[in-house]
Amino acid sequence: MTTVREATPEGRYGRNRDERADRKLKVIGGVLGAALVGVIVWIGVDYVGGTDISAELIKSKIVSDERAEAHLEVRKEKDAGGFCTVRALDAEGGEVARKDFRFDQPEDRVDEVVVLRTTSRASAVELLGCTGGGSAG
Repeated sequence: MTTVREATPEGRYGRNRDERADRKLKVIGGVLGAALVGVIVWIGVDYVGGTDISAELIKSKIVSDERAEAHLEVRKEKDAGGFCTVRALDAEGGEVARKDFRFDQPEDRVDEVVVLRTTSRASAVELLGCTGGGSAG
C-alpha cells in the first residue's frame, strides 16, 4: 500500500505561492489606500485654505422696476480682495441683472449694500458666490 500526498508538508519548504501572492496584494492595497487618503486630505486642505473670501446675503430689496439692492456681509482676510457675484431674477426665474462687486477694503468683515440695475422688475436677488483674488494693498 502506498500513501499519496497531495500537498507538501506545511512549513517544510517555506511559504507556498498563494501566500506570497496574498501578501503582495495586501502590501499593494495598503500603499494604494494610503495614497488615496493622502489625495483626499490634500484636496480638502486646498479647498479650505483656498477659500479666502466668503459672503452672505443678509437681505435684499426691490427698489423699482430698474433697480434692486442687496445687503452683503463679506468675510475675508484683512489683506485679501476678491469678487462676489450677485444676480436679480424676475417672477418667472429669468435673470434680469448680474454684477460682480469687488471687495478690497483692508478689513476682515465688510457690510455693504450693493445696487443692481435691472432690465425689468426683479422679484428676487441671490448671491451666486465669491472668488478671492488680488490684495488690498
